[in-house]
Amino acid sequence: MELRANSEGRPEMDGDRLQGIIDFLQAAERLKDTLRSGVTSKGRPESTAEHTWRLCLMVMLLCRELEGCDMLRLLKLCIVHDLGEAISGDVPAIHQTGDDGRAARERIDLTTLCEPLADDLRREIIELWDEYNEASSSEAVYAKGFDKLETMLQHVAGRNAPDFDYEFNLSYGQQQTRRHPLLRQIRRLVDAATLARMGEQQGPV
Repeated sequence: MELRANSEGRPEMDGDRLQGIIDFLQAAERLKDTLRSGVTSKGRPESTAEHTWRLCLMVMLLCRELEGCDMLRLLKLCIVHDLGEAISGDVPAIHQTGDDGRAARERIDLTTLCEPLADDLRREIIELWDEYNEASSSEAVYAKGFDKLETMLQHVAGRNAPDFDYEFNLSYGQQQTRRHPLLRQIRRLVDAATLARMGEQQGPV
């Protein structure tokens, strides 16, 4: 990274590199308006940016329980995992299938989104996304598990439609949430909360 001194003698960042970062951030801002199928506790659709924020908050609070976990890397994986949705949007969890081409499309979108960035920054983001997608590190495995759990927690917290399918939660993300004892422990709590919401939905017997 090239640094130049400004009039006060302080290092100044290369202008093209900085402009590329600003352009990328402005494009990524679209995640704030990229809506998901889940709704908030007040009943409005949540955005992908909001999902990513709470996912990062979750891992910040829990990563100390993951022996040997690189928290910075885990946070980076969580930050980039849905960036491609800024272009093509989110696919609701209930419509996701194992081999629907979604990952390939999202990677293409991410590559397009990263075009303004300098080579090293673009490469870092895409490599992090590949690591997440392939679950090729322990941090990526954790990120995938926490991603599913955050989604399930939102389903439980949301002011959902009367016919909301809470039972979907009970089968969602089973593979990703069983790969560490902490993920399994949280899963049990979320499943219990899901069953409680199902009971409320059915009303008194």
